[in-house]
Amino acid sequence: MALSMRDEPGTQREYETIFILRPDTNQDGITQVNSRVRTVIENMGGKALKLDNWGKRKLAYEIKKSLKGIYMYWQFLGTTGLVEEIERNLRMLDSVIRYYTVRIDEDVNPESRPSTVDDESFTKAATTVPDEEELVTGAARFRDEDDDDDEFDPDLEEMALVSTTEKVED
Repeated sequence: MALSMRDEPGTQREYETIFILRPDTNQDGITQVNSRVRTVIENMGGKALKLDNWGKRKLAYEIKKSLKGIYMYWQFLGTTGLVEEIERNLRMLDSVIRYYTVRIDEDVNPESRPSTVDDESFTKAATTVPDEEELVTGAARFRDEDDDDDEFDPDLEEMALVSTTEKVED
């Protein structure tokens, strides 16, 4: 593990990495990518502080033929070399279309920073939610994982139309 001569002994640097997954990535795919990042952080002596799924959002411009992406946010502590290893792993995954890491702080005592990444938050971060456009248009429909039919449902259509017209009249 490479330590920078500039860092105080026993301290680590704080980083945050945001990566964007293909919009059609399912929960298993998100869990796989997050597991890879978590494993790299732990194996290199780092500490995961926070993990968040920001949901599916519209991209500012098309990236790898995608107009939307699922945004994931990681905040972690580590030494030099950890960021390079995380980014090397993200580069190898087909579901990852972009990533970006920023150093937030130096000389952080790992004991002073509690981790909010536990099994519950890890599972929650893999949950896919409707994107903002689906929520606004009322096209969002919460379904069971096994329910893959896309048949027209007049009741759901009526509810969506009623809710959008009520918003317009307000």
